[in-house]
Amino acid sequence: MTFEVPAHVRPIRDAVHAFMTERVEPAEPVLAGGDTEALRELQREAKKAGLWALGHPEELGGGGLPFLDYVYVNEVQGRSEWGQLALGTFTLQDSLMLNEYAGQEWRDRYLTPMVAGEVSPSFAMTEPEHAGSDPTGLRTTATLDGGEWVIEGHKWFTTGAAAAAYTTVMCRTEPEDTPPHQAFSMIIVPTDTPGYRIVRETPVLGLNGGHYEVRYEGVRVPEGNLLGPRGQGFRIAQQRLGPGRIFHCMRWLGQAQRAFDLLCDRLNARSAFGGPLADKQLMQRHVFDSYAEIQAARLLTLQAADRIDAGDEARVEIGVIKVVGARMLHNVVDRAIQAYGAAGLTDDTPLSRMYRHAREARLYDGPDEVHVQSVARRVLREYRNGGNWEFGVR
Repeated sequence: MTFEVPAHVRPIRDAVHAFMTERVEPAEPVLAGGDTEALRELQREAKKAGLWALGHPEELGGGGLPFLDYVYVNEVQGRSEWGQLALGTFTLQDSLMLNEYAGQEWRDRYLTPMVAGEVSPSFAMTEPEHAGSDPTGLRTTATLDGGEWVIEGHKWFTTGAAAAAYTTVMCRTEPEDTPPHQAFSMIIVPTDTPGYRIVRETPVLGLNGGHYEVRYEGVRVPEGNLLGPRGQGFRIAQQRLGPGRIFHCMRWLGQAQRAFDLLCDRLNARSAFGGPLADKQLMQRHVFDSYAEIQAARLLTLQAADRIDAGDEARVEIGVIKVVGARMLHNVVDRAIQAYGAAGLTDDTPLSRMYRHAREARLYDGPDEVHVQSVARRVLREYRNGGNWEFGVR
């Protein structure tokens, strides 16, 4: 593979970059204020420009970009936290999961409208009472009763639940003596089902970001709401999260590029102690370290995407980029804030919101510590079995 943006991807990538910088980024203040009409207008413009849902399969009404091509586009889409919503890709992981595993009723009801941006999904896995790093400890249960699943439990960080048409709930459906990774299933729960109760929108680092705490109190849904085979929730979740982590990391690179631009512009424009900040060696170190970390994270992410595109699960590569990418984003945004001084702590730049999201990145889709451990175990297993880990070969 080449680490350059392929020539056939460049035109659509450039068009998305222009849309992000000329339309989405200037609208961030009103979008942050909850102006839904401004978001709908951006979505209409994206559809008219042929930039809507580029990563979704064409047969579902999307742009049909191949996985690796979409990875390059996702990098520039990630410049703003509203990029996914404005360009119709927020639902990508859920639409692929629904397309693969849902029964025909749910495909008919949700799939095409979801790709069109007419309905939204949500996904419920994490529980406040149990360590999210060990999902085998989840305690939300679903029990069959007269052809219906009866769900009891407590979830939080269900993103977008208040506006979602349905939530895919990860819950225990099998007896306690079942092997942990075969004991859980995915079940589709329409959010207007009796017993589905939103407790609150959970603030994250002082801001409401659409993450909801939800209780399931005797929720009853038909047996056919099972998503995929019974007891295969972990396998489905892994298929959802693996490529999703690639998309996260590429969006983080888009944010890091934006923070890097802000850092360099600030150093050239600002003067102190008799000259521009760009002439100060400690400030130059911020540029060097940020450049090196962005480039390293980018090459690691593209390599992982290449492995996924080739049909490999790439668990080591994905685990590495999840940790390296999140740290990189945090570090680059932090340096840009440092260069802006007090202004960097305000909302006069996008850096304060980016910093919050960078800190979140080290926790969602698995905390750093879990990925570090799993990667090390897999590599060490190769050596224990008489092999090695030859870089650049796998």
